[in-house]
Amino acid sequence: MAEASASAEAEARSILERAAESSFPPLHAVHHLLSVGVCVRCILRLLGAYSSACSYASLTASVLHSFLEEHDDSMKGDSCPCLSMNDAYCSVCLGVLLPAFHRDEGLETPNGISHIDNISSMISQVVQREGYQVDEFSLEISLPPVIAANERAIRLYMKQKYVNENWFKDKMFPQQTISVKEALRLLIAPSLEKLTNAKHGNNSFRIRLAYTHGDASQKLHSLLPNEHSRKRKTDSRNGGDTSNEAHKRNSADGNNKQSSESDSFIYKTLEGIQDQEFCNVFQLPPEKVFKPCHLVISCLRSPIFLGGRYLKLSRNVSQSCWIIDDERMGEASVEEIVGENVRAICRGDSCKFHAAGREDIDVRMLGSGRPFLVEVLNVRSIPSETEVQQIEERINNSEKKYVRIRNLKLVGNEIWTMMREGEAEKQKQYTALIWTSRDLTEDDLHNISITKDMEIVQKTPIRVLHRRSPLERKRIIHWMEIEKVAGSSTYYLLHLCTQAGTYIKEFVHGDLGRTHPSIGAILGCRAEILQLDVTDVKMDFLQ
Repeated sequence: MAEASASAEAEARSILERAAESSFPPLHAVHHLLSVGVCVRCILRLLGAYSSACSYASLTASVLHSFLEEHDDSMKGDSCPCLSMNDAYCSVCLGVLLPAFHRDEGLETPNGISHIDNISSMISQVVQREGYQVDEFSLEISLPPVIAANERAIRLYMKQKYVNENWFKDKMFPQQTISVKEALRLLIAPSLEKLTNAKHGNNSFRIRLAYTHGDASQKLHSLLPNEHSRKRKTDSRNGGDTSNEAHKRNSADGNNKQSSESDSFIYKTLEGIQDQEFCNVFQLPPEKVFKPCHLVISCLRSPIFLGGRYLKLSRNVSQSCWIIDDERMGEASVEEIVGENVRAICRGDSCKFHAAGREDIDVRMLGSGRPFLVEVLNVRSIPSETEVQQIEERINNSEKKYVRIRNLKLVGNEIWTMMREGEAEKQKQYTALIWTSRDLTEDDLHNISITKDMEIVQKTPIRVLHRRSPLERKRIIHWMEIEKVAGSSTYYLLHLCTQAGTYIKEFVHGDLGRTHPSIGAILGCRAEILQLDVTDVKMDFLQ
C-alpha cells in the first residue's frame, strides 16, 4: 500500500515538474493561488497546464505545497494557511473538480484514489437503474454561473496583485485555458468508459450532470445589477422558483430549460459588466466555500423513429385516439395499436404518431398502405432488426384485425421532413361505393371515365367548419373510372385518383354546392357516397 502511495505521489510530482517547466509563473504566485483557496486542478487549468494526467487522485494541495516548498526557498519554515483548509472547497470551481458534491441521498466527499471512480460509479448506477442499453454516450455538464464569476474574480485579483511584475503578461492566465466543464469531462470520461463499457463521444444518449449551489448563487444574484434582480423576481412569480418537485422526471425537461434560460441571462449580464465595476461589486479574491455543489444526474436519449406503412381494415377505427366529452369514438386507433407496440419493445417514455395525411374513421386504408412514423422518446434500448420484425408480426397477428403494418424499419429523422414535404404533392387513389338517384347510361359512364386532370373548387366542408378555417381550395381530379355494382341499377363503384387534400365525400354529393363540379352536378342527379376506401398513397419512400 505504501509503495503504491509513493508511486502515485511520484507521478503527481512528475506532472507538476512538467507544468513548472512549460507554463508556471514564479512559484510564489502559484503558492498564492493555493493560499486563497484555489484547488490544484483549477491552478493547473488557469495556467494552461491542465491535461488528462490531472485525473490522478494523488494530485492534492499538500503535494503541490510540498513541491513548491522544495523549489521555492522563500516558503521554507513558514506556517502556511493553505494546508489548514481541509474543510473548504475550491473558491473557483466550488469543489466540482475535486470532485465533491452533495446529492439528495447524502454528502459525497470521496477521498483517495476512488474520488473520480466514485462519481463515475454513481453515474453508471443511474444508467443501470434506468435500464439503458449503451454502447456510446455524451456528457452534458451544467454548472452554476457563479463559477464563471469566481474565475473572473481570481483573474482580476491576480492582475491587481502582479500586473506590474515583468513575468505577468507572458506567464499568467494564457488566452486559451480549459473550462471547468471540459476539465470535469476529461476527469470523468475515461473512468466512465471503463465502468459502462461504452465510448464517450457525440452521441444521442446523453448523461447530464447538473450542478447547483444555492448559497453561492443566491449571493451572486444579490450582487448583480437591478435589471437582473427584477427579471429574477418576475421569473419567480411566473413559477420560475424551483422546488423538490423540480427533480421529478415528468418536469425535468421544463426545469432544465428554465434553468438554462436563467443561467444564460446571468452569463450575459456578467459579460456586460466592465472590469472596474466588477472589482467594485464582487469580492476579490472570492471567498472560500464550505459546502459543495448539489448534483443531479439524469439520462436522456434523443428520439428514435420507426417508419413503415399501415393498412386500416376497420370502419370503426380512427387514425389517432379520438375522445369527445370523455367518450371514445370508435373501437381503437392506429396510433395506439402501432405506437404502444413500438414503445413497449423500445421501452420509451412515450411516443408520437405521425402519418402522411389521414382518413376519416369510417374510411378504410387499403392497398400499399399509408406512410407513417412513430417517434419514440427516451428509449432504453434501440431495437434490433429482429425486434422490429417482432413488432410488425405482433401487430399483424393480433386477434382483432383492425390494423396491419408493412415494411417497418428504423429510419432517420430526415424522413419526417421528407414525409411532410411530400404530403402536399402526393396523389391518392380511392374506391367509393356511391348511389345515384337515377340509372346511369353508358354515356354517363363514358363521360366520367374520360375525365382527366379536372380542376374543382372546394369550400371548407360543412362537416369540418367547426374546426377548419373557411377557405376555398382548388384541387385536381386526375382520372376516374366507374362500374356498375352487379345486380343493381343505382349503385356504382367509383375509382378515382386525386390531388392530396381533396375532400372525396364532398366531391361526390356536392356539399350543398360548396364543391363544384361534383359527381352529382356532372351527372345532373343526386349522388351520395355510402362507403370509401383509400387504395393507394403515392409516395416514393417507406415502400
